[in-house]
Amino acid sequence: MELSAPTSKKVVVFDYGFGNVRSAERALARAGAEVEITRDYDRAMNADGLLVPGVGAFAACMKGLHEARGDWIIDRRLSGGRPVMGICVGMQILFARGIEHGVQTEGLDEWPGSVEPLKADIVPHMGWNTVDAPDGSQLFAGLDADARFYFVHSYAVHDWSLETHNTAMTAPKVTWSTHGRPFVAAVENGALWATQFHPEKSGDAGAQLLKNWIGTL
Repeated sequence: MELSAPTSKKVVVFDYGFGNVRSAERALARAGAEVEITRDYDRAMNADGLLVPGVGAFAACMKGLHEARGDWIIDRRLSGGRPVMGICVGMQILFARGIEHGVQTEGLDEWPGSVEPLKADIVPHMGWNTVDAPDGSQLFAGLDADARFYFVHSYAVHDWSLETHNTAMTAPKVTWSTHGRPFVAAVENGALWATQFHPEKSGDAGAQLLKNWIGTL
């Protein structure tokens, strides 16, 4: 009996006008996914994984996401346990709020917390940096502790406040990095994963990370 080849996972890169969708598409394809760039509701809902990129201002990204019904799609996917991954500002908008130039914008509130200006001598944080991943991380599986990832950002979450009191639920795994002071670099929380850095610009380490995510779909 001849065994059929494993079916590749279908990933939609959500195209709401804010993100390096082409570089994300290439990186996901390199990691073994079947990739489509779209904002189509049905395709985004039915894909094995939804990747939400993001660049620019928090408020502008939220506006674009609402106009493309991305907030509804993300909420519906997560309600059904369907995987979603955010990158850079695509991670930041998952928090309760973003504060830019003293102006507060509501985020998707999947996680509590505020995205605030980096507290460092040099801003933006631009370039390669290491991260401190927790034990048992699936996202960073197979990667050395000194692996470096590419960051470009001026805002971050400095305080993680989500607590899990239900022992039947798996506590989120939070990865940290430091620029001036520690900030959240990645989160693994059930079907919702996210990175502050750009895995699609992080060479072999980023490719392995995306492969790890695709492997869970």
